[in-house]
Amino acid sequence: MSDTLSTISPHDLRGQRQVDALLMQEGIRRDGNLDYTCGLFNEDWKLIATGSCFGNTIRCLAVEREHQGEGLLNQVVSHLMEVQAQRGNTHLFLYTKPETVRFFRDLGFYEIARVENSLVFLENRRRGFSDYCAALKQTCREGASAAVVMNANPFTLGHLHLVESAAKAHEMVHLFILSEEAGPIPASVRRRLVLDGVAHLPNVVCHDSGPYIISGATFPSYFLKDEDTVIRAHAALDLEIFGKIAPCLNIRYRYVGEERSSRVTALYNQEMIRRLPSLGIQCRVIPRLEYGGQPVSASTVRSLIHDGHLQEIRPLVPKTTWDYFTSLEARPVIDAIRACEDVVHY
Repeated sequence: MSDTLSTISPHDLRGQRQVDALLMQEGIRRDGNLDYTCGLFNEDWKLIATGSCFGNTIRCLAVEREHQGEGLLNQVVSHLMEVQAQRGNTHLFLYTKPETVRFFRDLGFYEIARVENSLVFLENRRRGFSDYCAALKQTCREGASAAVVMNANPFTLGHLHLVESAAKAHEMVHLFILSEEAGPIPASVRRRLVLDGVAHLPNVVCHDSGPYIISGATFPSYFLKDEDTVIRAHAALDLEIFGKIAPCLNIRYRYVGEERSSRVTALYNQEMIRRLPSLGIQCRVIPRLEYGGQPVSASTVRSLIHDGHLQEIRPLVPKTTWDYFTSLEARPVIDAIRACEDVVHY
């Protein structure tokens, strides 16, 4: 009897236990963001290889040690690529350990960036990243420019303060808005609120981050040992990619907001301060805008909306954001925010 490749349902407790055991054997912990898992089973229905998807990424790949070198991972990845094609995802991304990069190159994946001794980020388009950079380069002007990267979930006066600080100091500011869908505020709404909020700043050019400026939801934490390691590796990979984007736009400065409450953001800022100078970029940390003695933050705005205190967001957001949230169009988004159990951590 030949090996059997099968979908492993979230409700298949036996199969899920085998996945966890196989991943653990290979020094991998289960990623919290998975939306499809499959496995290769031998004739005794013992799991000998597994892999998963989340969005347009492939992750959590492992093969039983005694079966490594038999081409099983090829079967799993090929199946996952077929699943992605059925979903309409043709542009795929994959994270792996440095020692397994060669295998995925043979499957048609191309390296974008790596953090030595940690992880490598790949895609299945030879010119995917270079085409993205080429499109950005068309907006480049002479002279050094600055950059700001934000989720803007939603766009607040704190975000505006950061962008205006950069815009006052530089002839050109490139503002990258994270494209990924995360939380109840759609990416299209977040983008529109940013564009409306900075429309009065003629030297600010907005860009979608696309899949290359990485967000937390797609970042793989599954083969990193602890939370701080995950955060620092995430930042390191993000900055490696940003360091390749920056020359396309003559970016010499990156502006970030000071962080006193979020450990994740604070560690991220530390990595930027440490790593960006080696990439030819200065990191400028701007003190947070405050209201009532507290930093103005998107999480505060979401919490107020969640708790039914919409009026209280008015002094925290630009008029354009306020006008949106008090419009009929925003009602489904407000309802979605109020339905969330946790509106702080996204």
